[in-house]
Amino acid sequence: MHRFLILTILTLFCTNASAQTGKTDRATYIPKRKYPVLDELKEVNKKAKKAEEDATSAIKKKQKKEKEAKKKKAKELTFSLTDYRLPAMKDFQSVYHFPPVAQYLTGTCWSFAATSFLESEIVRKTKKKIKLSEMHTVYYEYIEKARRYIRERGKSHFDEGSESNAVTRIARQYGVVPAAAYVGVVSKDKRHNHGRMVKLLKKVLAFAKANNLWDEALVLKLCRAVLDKYMGAPPVSFKYANRRYTPKQFAKKMLRLAPEEYVEVMSTLKSPFYSKAEFEAPDNWWHSKDYHNLPLDEFYGLLKKAIAAGHTVAIGGDVSEPGKQGEKDVALIPSYDIRAEDIDQSAREYRISNGSTADDHLVHLVGFVHHAGHDWFLAKDSARSARLGPNKGYYFFRADFIKLKMLTYTVHRDILKPLLPKFR
Repeated sequence: MHRFLILTILTLFCTNASAQTGKTDRATYIPKRKYPVLDELKEVNKKAKKAEEDATSAIKKKQKKEKEAKKKKAKELTFSLTDYRLPAMKDFQSVYHFPPVAQYLTGTCWSFAATSFLESEIVRKTKKKIKLSEMHTVYYEYIEKARRYIRERGKSHFDEGSESNAVTRIARQYGVVPAAAYVGVVSKDKRHNHGRMVKLLKKVLAFAKANNLWDEALVLKLCRAVLDKYMGAPPVSFKYANRRYTPKQFAKKMLRLAPEEYVEVMSTLKSPFYSKAEFEAPDNWWHSKDYHNLPLDEFYGLLKKAIAAGHTVAIGGDVSEPGKQGEKDVALIPSYDIRAEDIDQSAREYRISNGSTADDHLVHLVGFVHHAGHDWFLAKDSARSARLGPNKGYYFFRADFIKLKMLTYTVHRDILKPLLPKFR
């Protein structure tokens, strides 16, 4: 009885004390509560997700195998060469040019072809045989493409391709360097590979566009960082023949290169003949309107005249054709497409209009032969298919292929000079 009374008094005292201090409980930890039913449902979801992922993975794996199997079985349309009398390499009378150089995994055929053209021009004019750097031009062409992209607020084409007159334009702006002064590749194997580099450049520009970041100096600095990583920085100056040059000094004093001496020629019904107009193609990303538009007969005749006069020509057009066979180093128009005698301005324009003739490759024409009733041109080519046949790095272009599928070319202005009075 007394013990109960004492406990009651103590309880009342403690309760009153807690009430006075405002504390009614104590903080403490307990084991985390478990919810077996919910955990079971979560496990059901986890297993379902894994089953879905496994099923998707199996489907994608199957699709990949099917794609690879289809790729292995893929076929290209071509034609039989048994009825054709083809020239041999020894038959061509060629102008001096350096041996073919591979462009490897790049879309820079334009620089390889037009640089080779300038090398031959330098020999023709100065007798100096100097191998030039293709990648010096490529580096600065990317800079100029990015610059225009920024200034046009993303409304400018940016990719690997360009045109032959880009080389003379970059030479005027940035100069030229010998190949030994700038290789333009940092990988150990020394093979050009622009796949990752171009993707990264596009990401830089896409970021600028998405964030309205049009600070030209900043974005170009980022682009140069990418180019330097994959290509190396071009030299500000370099030594050649015991003398130091800047790229511009080298072009002017050593090479005596005058970019303004070279002209562009095309043949299309889209513009009046004997006028200068834009060559409409994505790779003409700066929208050059310096192309002299000639009727097909004169377009082709001027080309023959240039080769006969000891000049060479950088020429571009469509090479994705069944008449182009790398294994035989030959490019012509099969009779099942159109007979050679039926190729005229309209046949040419029809293919330009419907897109079957597109601007996808540039080569350097360095030789000529009239063989078995046909004109043939020796084309120096940097692309992979030119290494399938016996004459590594060369193709034999027949006249019908050039008339129907080649779109533009670069030549010295002296060749075009007699026709210039016709231009208005």
